[in-house]
Amino acid sequence: MRKFTPEELQQEDVVSLFKAALMSPSSKRTNCWQFIAVDDKDTLQKLAHCKEHGAHFVADAALAIVVVADPLASDVWIEDASVASILIQLQAEDLGLGSCWVQIRERFAAEGVPADEYVRDLLDIPLQLQVLSIVAIGHKGMERKPFNEEHLQWEKIHINKYGGE
Repeated sequence: MRKFTPEELQQEDVVSLFKAALMSPSSKRTNCWQFIAVDDKDTLQKLAHCKEHGAHFVADAALAIVVVADPLASDVWIEDASVASILIQLQAEDLGLGSCWVQIRERFAAEGVPADEYVRDLLDIPLQLQVLSIVAIGHKGMERKPFNEEHLQWEKIHINKYGGE
């Protein structure tokens, strides 16, 4: 969901989103991830410029959750932070909210500045933490058609071995 209404989130919904994040599984239970809640409109507007393309909708979100992780705490910090990011999105959907993942790692702002550096500087994130993603969340500003199951790519499912039926 890339279109949000101006409606604020309920506090209990925000708590539910962070419970989902904090209960996210992680390798060896390192919990290398951390989360930064951004609901300040000026900061959301600035976050929307973290990438040249694909982040403008953050400005209209009620909440952006910046997902960071410590690579010194876990060699699979990318996977752990990714799982946490998607669980936040699943919880948002369960609450009837819309969300969209903004990829930060390995992306660039318009000025050629790495997106993670842009976000780190904006939010005073310590150097040892890596910024993986931003999950923009808000009340849905449009209706989306459900996924058409006729278009499922069943040929991408393999049984017992690649190419197995």
